[in-house]
Amino acid sequence: MNQTNNESRTTIIGAGAWGTTLSWLLGSHGHPVTLWARKPELAAQLQEQRENSKYLPGLVLPEIVTVTSDLPEALAEAQTVIIAVPSHGFRDVVVRVAEHISAGSLILSVVKGLERGTGMRMSEILAEELSDPPAHPIVVLSGPNLSGEIVQGMPAVSVAAAENQNAAEYIQRLLSSDRFRIYRNYDIIGVELCGALKNIIAIASGISDGLGFGGNVKAALITRGLTEIGRIGVQLGAEAATFWGIAGVGDLVTTCNSQLSRNWQVGRRLANGESLSAVQDSTPAVAEGIYTTLAARELSARLETDMPVTEAVYRILFEGASPTAEVGYLMSRPHKAEVEPWQTASNRSE
Repeated sequence: MNQTNNESRTTIIGAGAWGTTLSWLLGSHGHPVTLWARKPELAAQLQEQRENSKYLPGLVLPEIVTVTSDLPEALAEAQTVIIAVPSHGFRDVVVRVAEHISAGSLILSVVKGLERGTGMRMSEILAEELSDPPAHPIVVLSGPNLSGEIVQGMPAVSVAAAENQNAAEYIQRLLSSDRFRIYRNYDIIGVELCGALKNIIAIASGISDGLGFGGNVKAALITRGLTEIGRIGVQLGAEAATFWGIAGVGDLVTTCNSQLSRNWQVGRRLANGESLSAVQDSTPAVAEGIYTTLAARELSARLETDMPVTEAVYRILFEGASPTAEVGYLMSRPHKAEVEPWQTASNRSE
């Protein structure tokens, strides 16, 4: 990849909180950005008023950011395409993007989710739907990146993962600033799974806080949740060390503790007696953990992998189970050793 410069154009697909944040981040450093919004009325409002009042009220987009709902126009001459749409609509959007993307464009997924029914990661969907994947290097970005903190200028770190390390280095240069530090990782499987599965544990943490439990329970959920994520991750080909890094424990700690986390908010509201439909109807932003719980449960059944926290969250979300009853389920499981084989040996071939 060439060095980034102000002449290279980046297109961001998706004008939600994270897509808007990234467009602001790049535009603030003089990088030309086109932000694509699905709804024409939202695109017009953003282009004219420069503020995404729905997701990030008060944040002003730099003039160098152009907003449109015309997908061919958005993708014209884009060297880098960042996809920031909810996971449940990801494939449909990628199919449309594939029709208009320029040859050789790099694609960055910043979506933290799994596809229901297939259990596929977003990079797998990209590889499947692009007509010539080798011509489009694929990178994923994940980490403890709460939009509300980043747009306030608070320091944050993230991880760019790709099999093509030149592509990961390009994204590292493109997005890094004095307030946003990007690390590289070769383990695209692990980084994506960390970003997706931690949202389930965040819902459980919100439930815990909603029930009035303290630090002991939160610590248990984070540590055992990390074990659960790593167990299925390594089985799917991820590197164990990734789960102890920024995309793993880093993102997990943030999402389980911050009231800015959408998934934490879902859990807390469920614990306070609201129904899932009521929570979803009153929340403009998508809580990816809801959809990921379905996909992860399907994966765990197919792989015969134990995911007790995921199972408990699933029953609360979709079967109307009592949160306190699920606490009893988790606490009364058969006794076992803490350390598992995957935690003590790397699965990477040297």
